[in-house]
Amino acid sequence: MNTALTAVHSQPIVSQANSDDQLIALWLHGKSEHSQRAYLRDAEDFMAHSGKLLPAITLGDLQSWMDSLTGAESSRNRKVSAVKSLLSFGHRVGYLPMNIGAAVKAPKVKNKLAERILTEDEVLRMIHQTDKQRDRVLLRVLYASAGRVSEVVGLRWRDVKENGDSGQVTLFGKGGDTRVIKLSIATWNELQAIQPEHIDEDMPVFVSQKGGSLDQSQVNRIVKAAGQRAGITGSVSPHWLRHSHASHALDRGASVALVRDTLGHSSVAITSKYLHAKPGESSALHLAV
Repeated sequence: MNTALTAVHSQPIVSQANSDDQLIALWLHGKSEHSQRAYLRDAEDFMAHSGKLLPAITLGDLQSWMDSLTGAESSRNRKVSAVKSLLSFGHRVGYLPMNIGAAVKAPKVKNKLAERILTEDEVLRMIHQTDKQRDRVLLRVLYASAGRVSEVVGLRWRDVKENGDSGQVTLFGKGGDTRVIKLSIATWNELQAIQPEHIDEDMPVFVSQKGGSLDQSQVNRIVKAAGQRAGITGSVSPHWLRHSHASHALDRGASVALVRDTLGHSSVAITSKYLHAKPGESSALHLAV
């Protein structure tokens, strides 16, 4: 064997972090602000429960923390998944001697997706019964683009471009995912109607009363209120519109691959995420708006 290669492989792994705080900072790097806040809370809760530094935590400590968790299954699942991610990352970068998180599984969560899919009539009622123009266009774009709320509130006018007989929006998602979604003529016209006469391309598309971007909590309130006006049972959220887009587009004949790419789902889509850099079609064109 090559002696140089042997020497390289025999070298101990050099830790990329010197403290718990530094490890957590490295782990959170590149995640969205919302994800960073949630992940940090979960990590701090776990560490406070154990009362130890991360390299000293045992499998028993992890299981004890998991047993202490209360609340909804989805909340417990998120917390455990976050801590497992931290422990796995810590092991990969040489800070933790072993990955104890690999020995446990996050609680299984009941699939409630079907409960969060609106009918086409419900979506249309939400849109048409909203009088405020900005809010009405916001609802329409959330549904038509299947964008996550963070992606839609992040839209700037530079992300809105003509494309053929209508136009497109560029959404910047989690993990650096970029999707370009072509809109129907009707939705494009609605979007153009709120464009300022003297446009600054750095201006947010959906502006708050204070002049900045709408924040996610404001969008949640707008969507929830629209659902109540439409007589829909349950606390409707922006993500319900995303789920509904997928279901309705498939029902109307869009291919699974097209819907997958429009929503930016992972799996096979990871290798084809740039297919829609300049789309001639998107699943948004299969909808009723």
